[in-house]
Parts: sequence; structure tokens; C-alpha cells
Amino acid sequence: MSVILSVFSLVLALALVPLFPGIILKVKAFFAGKKGPPLFIKYYTLLKLLRKGSVYSTSSTFVFRLGPIFSCAAALMALLFFPLAWMQPLFSFQGDIIVLLYFFALRRFFTIVAALDTASPFEGMGAAREAFFAFLAEATLFAMLILFFRMNGTLSLGEYFAGQTPLSFDGSRGALLVLVVVGLFMVMLAENARVPVDDPATHLELTMIHEAMILDHSGPDLATIELGAFCKLFFYAAFVASLLKPAQLVLNPVLATLLFYGLVVLVYTVIGVVESGTARLKMPLVPKYLLTSFALVFFAIILTSLEFIQ
Repeated sequence: MSVILSVFSLVLALALVPLFPGIILKVKAFFAGKKGPPLFIKYYTLLKLLRKGSVYSTSSTFVFRLGPIFSCAAALMALLFFPLAWMQPLFSFQGDIIVLLYFFALRRFFTIVAALDTASPFEGMGAAREAFFAFLAEATLFAMLILFFRMNGTLSLGEYFAGQTPLSFDGSRGALLVLVVVGLFMVMLAENARVPVDDPATHLELTMIHEAMILDHSGPDLATIELGAFCKLFFYAAFVASLLKPAQLVLNPVLATLLFYGLVVLVYTVIGVVESGTARLKMPLVPKYLLTSFALVFFAIILTSLEFIQ
């Protein structure tokens, strides 16, 4: 029965991942005093791209074609290990959270090499920025894993939210998770090319990061990249949403699913609010932004260390 629920939860998540970015657009349109695009705009975009053909530069090789495949596959694999709606994930083992981070690193690697394979200076510039900023973001993520291991005693993502001692604000160290949520939210914006680190709506190559790397992709290849980006953003949003759920709250699968996606919608709404009231940072300020997220998590680690000393 648990396997059936896990499969259903995964299928439901995959069906909804293109919907949530539409919420961000609606929130931004609301603050701008506009009607905004339809809520299902990303579904229309994917279908439109799938109906088109892909165009390949004469300077590109098979590496360029592999980029979108690995970009989407790695993001989809991450969802297989996530306890969606706090149900047991399809796959789980000790240390799987580290494997997930390397999935995202593999996704980034193939996106970067695909961008470099085009021999485009703009894509090379975006790839260099992506590699540097991702290096700083990974420091925060691994610091977060150290903290979670000290708090939970495991490196299994399923155990963090669907185990015997789930991480939550209402736990004995719930105050420390406030720092983690803020730091993780900052990393989520950076890792998913959102304001204030990047702007997904920009069309100026000199200011692009992620968008600069996919300038030459088109048709089904671009649709595959977009779907992978939707899954990655959903993964981070689900992670933040799961930290907000009270540990003592026991719900049946239906109520748990409703609460889970309600919290996910809340996270996407906050992203829209942040993007509506924040300008994109200058490139020299992005490292400071990412190091601030690391400092927040590192401070939480120090506080847990003081508890052990006492």
C-alpha cells in the first residue's frame, strides 16, 4: 500500500510541477497591477516547444544533445528520493541526500559542457558564472547536511521528513531550523536562476546566467531543459515546505497531500513576492549573497556544537 501511495504521489508531483511557476507569474502580475499570463502558461509553453523542431549549430557535437537529457533526468531522479507529502519515497538509503546533490552537480556539469560546446562567447560567460556561483551554493548545502546529521543522526532524505524523528519547527531544536529555512530559501533562488541572483525574464545576454547557457537550445531540447528546471525548483520548494510542517501533526494521506501542496504553494507565493519587491543584484554582490546563506547555516552548526559542549 505504501508503494502505491508513493507512486501516486510522484505521478501527482510530476503532473503539477509546470503549474507552480505559473503561480509566481500570477503573484508578480498582481503586484504590478496586471492580469498576468494564464496559470497554465508553462503547460502551453512545453506543448508548443514539443511541437517544434530542434536546430543545431554546425559547431556543436553530440555533447550539445546530451545536455538537455541529463539536465532533465537528474532532476527527475531527485524526486524519486524525496518524501512527497511526507510519505516514504520510492528509493531511500543511508547517504542518499549526498547522492542527490551530486545528481544536481551532474545536471549542472552537462548543462555547462553543452553551453561550451556551442562555441558561443555568451554561453561560455553564463557557464563560468554558473560554475562559480554553484560552487558557493554547494557550501551552504553541505553545511546544512552536517547540521541535519547532528540533529537527526542520518543522511537519508526520507528519514528527515518521514522517519521516526522528523525535522520540524516544533522540535527541541526548531529555532535552529529558522536559520536553515532562510539559508535554504536563498540558495533555492540562486540555484534556480531567480531574482535577486538571476532574472528568468531577462533578454540581455550580459546579465544572464542560466538563460545564457541555453540560448542555442530549441524545440524539444528546450522543453526538456524547462521541465528539468521546473522539477528542480519544485524539489527545493518541497524541501522548504517540509521543514515548515509540524512534526507532531499526524494526517491521513489525503490531508497530508493537501497540506503539503498548500505549503508548496505558499513557498512559490513567497518567491513571487520576493521577486516583485527585489531587484537583481550586481554580479559582484552575488558571492556575498551566497556566503550569507552559508553563514546562517554555519551559525546554526555552531549553536548545536555548544549544546554538545554543555
